[in-house]
Amino acid sequence: MSRVVYALTWSQFADKAEVPARIVFLLILGVLIRLIVNRLIDRLVSKTAGLAPPKHFFGSERAAKILSTNATLYHERRAQRAQALGSLFKSVTTVVTASVIVLMILEILGYPLGPVLASAGVVGVALGFGAQNLVKDVISGVFMLLEDQYGVGDIIDMGEAVGTVEGVGLRVTRLRGFDGVLWHVRNGEVIRIGNRSQGWSSLLLDVEVAPDEDIPQVEELINGVAQAIAEDDAFRDNILEVPKVVGIEAVTGNSITLRVIGRCAANQHFGVLRELRLRLKAIFDAEDIRVPAPIWPDHQTGTTGTAAP
Repeated sequence: MSRVVYALTWSQFADKAEVPARIVFLLILGVLIRLIVNRLIDRLVSKTAGLAPPKHFFGSERAAKILSTNATLYHERRAQRAQALGSLFKSVTTVVTASVIVLMILEILGYPLGPVLASAGVVGVALGFGAQNLVKDVISGVFMLLEDQYGVGDIIDMGEAVGTVEGVGLRVTRLRGFDGVLWHVRNGEVIRIGNRSQGWSSLLLDVEVAPDEDIPQVEELINGVAQAIAEDDAFRDNILEVPKVVGIEAVTGNSITLRVIGRCAANQHFGVLRELRLRLKAIFDAEDIRVPAPIWPDHQTGTTGTAAP
């Protein structure tokens, strides 16, 4: 008789201990799954951040030769994007794993999952209608990071706002305008983006001279100045393609416009342009190259601006 009572007691104990044991097992399993997936994500992020830039990223052989020796910016951008996406995937993994474990624990405890799932579906639909702009912003932010449309430090044009990117989030991008205004732009509202800092920057300069000047001589002077700047130690690493005159852009009654085109490292064309203008002014003065005189409004018809009595 004692053996039967003992057997029943042990059976009841085993039945009561099974539920906590299964719950503990599920919790441990969820933690292990999260750790394994996070470790895989970390390895993927580390591998992605260390990839070399693609060949088409540089744009030319000279650009590849210069930028391949200083690809720190490219690797930093890739690392930032990879880390941001890795953090997002870790959060998604945590939410999904936790939700599945909670539902399985509720099932073990005997709660009916039908009403719970139905309620969750209703709440999800309500949140979908109420937070559709938020979802749109987040999805747009993910694709912006995946496609590397811009990064921190880039000068971009978003239509209404133009400036330097100070922060890239999944929902909002912070943009500092040239006038100091900090713009907060929702990613879902961005229709087009013009990135002036990605890969390289184009150098474009129009030089006007008097119509009776010797154009071949002027072209030779401009190309010589551009070549001297490209060989200068202060600008050598910033110039990817030496600027040169590509031809006559416009001819008017009082001027001839020569167009100069080159290629510089990202955001470095401003300094090269200033130095090019400065040296052109000096050599034009030395070689007596005349430029068109300014036409003031009162002198457009040759008048002096003095009213007739």
